[in-house]
Amino acid sequence: MDLWIIGNKLGLLVYIILSVSILPKTGTPWDILAYLIYLCVNVTIPIFRNDARIQQLLSACSAVLVVYFAYRLDTSFVLLLPVNLYELVLLWEGRRRIALAISLIPLVMIPREELPVYILSTFLSFLLYTGLRLQMERLKRVDEERETLRLEMQNLSHLLNKNQEYIRQSEYTIKLEERNRLSQQIHDEVGHAMAGALIQMEASRTLLAANPDKSAELLGNAISISKEGLERIRLTLKDMKPRSEELGIHRLRLFADELSAKHALKATVTHEGNLDVITPMQWRIIHENATEAVTNSLKYGHASAIEIEVRVLNRMIRSSVSDNGIGARKIVKGLGIVGMEERAASVGGTVIVDGAHGFRVTTLLPNDKSE
Repeated sequence: MDLWIIGNKLGLLVYIILSVSILPKTGTPWDILAYLIYLCVNVTIPIFRNDARIQQLLSACSAVLVVYFAYRLDTSFVLLLPVNLYELVLLWEGRRRIALAISLIPLVMIPREELPVYILSTFLSFLLYTGLRLQMERLKRVDEERETLRLEMQNLSHLLNKNQEYIRQSEYTIKLEERNRLSQQIHDEVGHAMAGALIQMEASRTLLAANPDKSAELLGNAISISKEGLERIRLTLKDMKPRSEELGIHRLRLFADELSAKHALKATVTHEGNLDVITPMQWRIIHENATEAVTNSLKYGHASAIEIEVRVLNRMIRSSVSDNGIGARKIVKGLGIVGMEERAASVGGTVIVDGAHGFRVTTLLPNDKSE
């Protein structure tokens, strides 16, 4: 904005200098001094851009000097009056129409031959400063919106941190509750049985010499109770342990949810077939290859959607990661793709990479449990 104002003033000043020096008029040393004083005052105004009061004072002084020079030296100086009036309006945030009206007052005192030039400079300056004022208001609104967005981001970040802390506390609470439930279940189902077995073993030891038959009977009962208790422990732990297919597909879904939350894209997971036939080793390969394929899509694909699919076929298990990005006509095998191929080859599988329509990585693993 400062450059536009200075340029406007400089253009008018150059015109005044030319009209005084080149035209039939003859410039005097006082005219040159007036030019220099005006230049010094107006070049100083942008220096104090952080102090509005000094800028207002200098701009007012510039307007007074223009009036004085026009009265004492040459009426051409009055061409600079509208510029200084509009500048004061900008600095004081006043109304532009008032400045325009004031700048038209000198029309009654200006020689007739200079009226067209004065009117032209007045309205051109008015248009320039109107545009600058609108630009300043637009920038002010942008700054206000930016500040509002910054505050909203701070609030959202604060809420996110609180939610993450709440999630951590909830996970810890769930673990404690699960440990407490498991402890209570083992105590209720196994503790009493073990206590009964211990009592009968103590009684068997007491009757071992006096009544061997009764002692053997009590010992047999204790052994049966102990076996039953161990079986209950095994069943309890079996019920708690998730199946490998549940753990594998859950990890993929969790990975997709985290992907959607952290990046501006939609990630989905679909599956088809009997997931029970997929071994833990195969799930590990599927998950690691999916992670590597998604990393490549984020780096090079510029995709907005990623789909992870696991399908169990008759003779093989197919896992694919595809996106809707730009793809690639020629696939260059880097360390990531080579690593995926090595992981699949370790269990007798293979990897197919296609970049014709988006980026797609397909991992084929043998279905060893197929009938």
